Amino acid sequence: MILMKTTKGDIKLELDAEKAPKTVANFLTYVESGHYSGTIFHRVISNFMIQGGGLTANMAEKRAPNKVENEANNGLKNVRGSIAMARTSDPHSAGAQFFINVVDNGFLDFKSPTQQGWGYCVFGKVVEGMDVVDAIRNIPTGSGDVPRETITITEVTVLK
Repeated sequence: MILMKTTKGDIKLELDAEKAPKTVANFLTYVESGHYSGTIFHRVISNFMIQGGGLTANMAEKRAPNKVENEANNGLKNVRGSIAMARTSDPHSAGAQFFINVVDNGFLDFKSPTQQGWGYCVFGKVVEGMDVVDAIRNIPTGSGDVPRETITITEVTVLK
């Protein structure tokens, strides 16, 4: 279980190490190093997802050298409340950035091992704090879907 503390409230996540072992291990490496502390939710699209974990409040990218193989063909779906890895157009480029789906986004699911078909790897789900996720999704945004109010991830920890 993961506790993500934000300036809007707490979000509890359950990770699925059985279906996404490499992705969970990568995420936990960033959690344990303190990488997420002080990062923000920098991309918010109210009918899509909220994305964070890679930029600071001044929009500077935090270095995230560890990349992980895309495990999106694990059967987990991009449904409301699921957490998945963000990436570039390279299917195997996920580092530290993640997103939480605020609606069902089936078009992000694995279709085939091709450039367009890989999808985005779901590796867990919100088990508490969807009200916080919904509060974040409803914050007005400006250019580049950046929230007009800074939403900071103050700390991410593993609950024992």
